[in-house]
Amino acid sequence: MNHALPRLAITAGEPAGVGPELVAALAATDLAADFVLVADARLLRAAARHSDIDLTLEDYYGSARPHRARASLRCLHVPLRAPAHAGTLDPRNAPYVLETLARAADGCVAGEFAALVTAPVQKSVINDAGIAFTGHTEFLAQRAHCDVVMMLMAAGAGGRSLVPLGAHDGERRGDLRVALATTHLPLASVSSAITREGLVRTLRILFDDLIARFGIAAPRIGVLGLNPHAGEGGHLGREEIEVIVPALEQLRAAGFDLIGPLPADTAFVPTQLARFDAVLAMYHDQGLPVIKHAGFGHAVNVTLGLPYVRTSVDHGTALDLAGSGRADASSLIAAAKLAIEIARQVA
Repeated sequence: MNHALPRLAITAGEPAGVGPELVAALAATDLAADFVLVADARLLRAAARHSDIDLTLEDYYGSARPHRARASLRCLHVPLRAPAHAGTLDPRNAPYVLETLARAADGCVAGEFAALVTAPVQKSVINDAGIAFTGHTEFLAQRAHCDVVMMLMAAGAGGRSLVPLGAHDGERRGDLRVALATTHLPLASVSSAITREGLVRTLRILFDDLIARFGIAAPRIGVLGLNPHAGEGGHLGREEIEVIVPALEQLRAAGFDLIGPLPADTAFVPTQLARFDAVLAMYHDQGLPVIKHAGFGHAVNVTLGLPYVRTSVDHGTALDLAGSGRADASSLIAAAKLAIEIARQVA
């Protein structure tokens, strides 16, 4: 019988941000997983010192690990391109950030790692370095040559559910899950990016992963409209009539349980949420403010559709806190916990 711990690749994100300190704090937990840091080992040692964590950093050789001591992790060393200074961005390290992501992602595809957990990156400095970069989600999708869906979920501290999702009888409570039909786009580009084919593809990925990764046998998904009042019968926009409704009807005919299109301003009230296992929002700032209001610092970003498990934090690089040792690692710890749970679910 294999008693090895699940092996998770951990990336530390932007070296000038709080990511390295969050990873050090994650290592200081007693979570039962073999954490393999894909980053510069010197960077993590410095971050641990800032956080007063007596970190044990071991070289990673690929062998299985039956146990992990608290405040320890293994490191697959990727050297920085330039010295990192907390709070000060340096475009010279942008290739380093992407190299850590690529190595970790490729290891997941190859089965070397059971999951990938990512600390936040700074999109702006990567683009300032002359590298087109939209975000983790898009980068990982392109590297794995697959379609993906960005979903955030919030359960609150200690696993306490915040909203009664899926509670037909008012008793069963579940996590708040919000997926996105479009991700990191200017608002002016959203309408043209929403197509019938794209919505069908997104809903299929969301439906399949709710079953396979979250153990929901018959998912119910609430789908938001794009326009105020879900278009008000065409008086406030026709995207619902011409794009969203046909996509939903196509999938309903295939057996999908879909509710909508719903007005976004009332879809998140508890009586509505009780009807869904997940909500599909049409764009980034339609759905994610609700998640972050409900559980900021404890919510988790999950990339659905990848051939491996990937989770991440619900926040950015917090440059103003970098190097202070005061950054809150709750979201990264929640991301690691969820990655372990899903990896066990799909094993």
